[in-house]
Amino acid sequence: MTMRILRSGNTLLMGAAFTALVLGGQPARADAVDMRYRISLAGLALGNASMSGNIAKDRYAINLRAKLNGLVGMIVGGSGAADATGSIVNGRPLSSGYALSASNSQMTRTIRMSVSNAQVNTVAIDPPFDEHPDRVPITPRNKQGIVDPIGALVMPVRGKPFEPSSCDRVLPVYDGAQRFNVTLSYSGTKDVSVPGYAGPALVCSARYTPIAGHRLNKKQVTYMQNNREMSAWLIPAGDTGVLVPFRISVKTQIGTSVIEAETVNVTR
Repeated sequence: MTMRILRSGNTLLMGAAFTALVLGGQPARADAVDMRYRISLAGLALGNASMSGNIAKDRYAINLRAKLNGLVGMIVGGSGAADATGSIVNGRPLSSGYALSASNSQMTRTIRMSVSNAQVNTVAIDPPFDEHPDRVPITPRNKQGIVDPIGALVMPVRGKPFEPSSCDRVLPVYDGAQRFNVTLSYSGTKDVSVPGYAGPALVCSARYTPIAGHRLNKKQVTYMQNNREMSAWLIPAGDTGVLVPFRISVKTQIGTSVIEAETVNVTR
């Protein structure tokens, strides 16, 4: 699962220049967000990631970076970077642009996607993914009403930050190659403490539902679809009315992959 962060974008972390909407004649003030994460698998440290950018009540611009370290990094050379921009309208993120560059020891792949009104305009993938007869075709309808993988990490508060309503949502994600839903449901709260933030985190259980672009005969797809051991812990991004991931945990076939914040820095 960790390597998927560095490949197609079916990712756990996922950032940015931004598009502004006008509220009351003036754009809402943005908070600068800088979060540093550690990546582990089955309790073993694998690498680090970061999420930085600007988030306001009406827009976001986010940059994500991830890199595998140590022996794993030496063997596979895994690293990735992604950027996304968008607006926040009626309590949901609306993507306007998404770009991913992911590398391993064998190749570098880039994905660029332009979006407007939650509808994909163009997608460029270089090099393209291999054709397989069991791959479910992407239809024009699959490219409507979507959010990119990084926009999916921007979750406007519904009601109060730590109430069930802020968890309960379905994220219609399209990463340029696959269309899938991530369904979040309320699980509770946890107290967390790292430099820059001490307080509650909203805990959401997560389920993965493939829609299109996936391979029907892939055992990994079936495993993830039946996986009930996935969760996201969310904390407020300052006073923006937006929640962002503090911790993402996904059980994989070789152990549990965890991305967890080490530091949080939100400034206005």
